[in-house]
Amino acid sequence: MFKFFNFTRAEILDEVDDMQVKKVLKTNIDTLVELNMLKNLTGSAMAGALGGFNAHASNIVSAVFIATGQDPAQNVESSHCITMMESVNDGKDLHISVTMPSIEVGTVGGGTQLASQSACLNLLGVKGASKDSPGSNSRLLASIVAGSVLAGELSLMSAIAAGQLVRSHMKYNRSSKDVSKIPS
Repeated sequence: MFKFFNFTRAEILDEVDDMQVKKVLKTNIDTLVELNMLKNLTGSAMAGALGGFNAHASNIVSAVFIATGQDPAQNVESSHCITMMESVNDGKDLHISVTMPSIEVGTVGGGTQLASQSACLNLLGVKGASKDSPGSNSRLLASIVAGSVLAGELSLMSAIAAGQLVRSHMKYNRSSKDVSKIPS
C-alpha cells in the first residue's frame, strides 16, 4: 500500500505472515519487533540521530540514486527514515513500514541522461517526464526507493535477529589477518 502526502513523502506498508518470517527470514515476529525497538528506535535516539531511526536506509538510497542518475549528495535528506515494526493479528503477521518524508528524485536531466542510468530508469518504467501526469514518474521512482528501503530494512534486521550477519561476515571475510592480534 502506498500513501503519498506530497511529491516526495512516501510511506510504504507491508505485512508478512509468521510462517514466511520463520521460513524465509529465519527468525520470528516478536524478535524482529523487539530488535527494531532496541536498535532502530532506542539506539538511534541514544545516538542523537536526526531523521535516522532505521538500520541502513542510506545504503539503499545511495545505491538506487547512483543506479538511476540521481545526485548522491541528496542522500542526506532523502535517507531520513523511520522504520516501524509491529506484531498484528494476534502475532500472526508482521506489519512493517518505512516513512521517508523527503525523497528527492527526478527522472529528467543531469545524471539521468547517462547511458547506464537511463537504461535503469527505463527498466523501472520511470524514464523521462510523463506527458499525461507531470511528476508521476518522479513519484513512482520515490516509491521504488522507499520500497527498496523497506526490503533492505527487513532483510538486514532479519539477518541480525537470526545471527546471520556476523556469521556471514566471518565466513566470507577475505582478510587473512587475525585482527585480534593486531596492536592498537
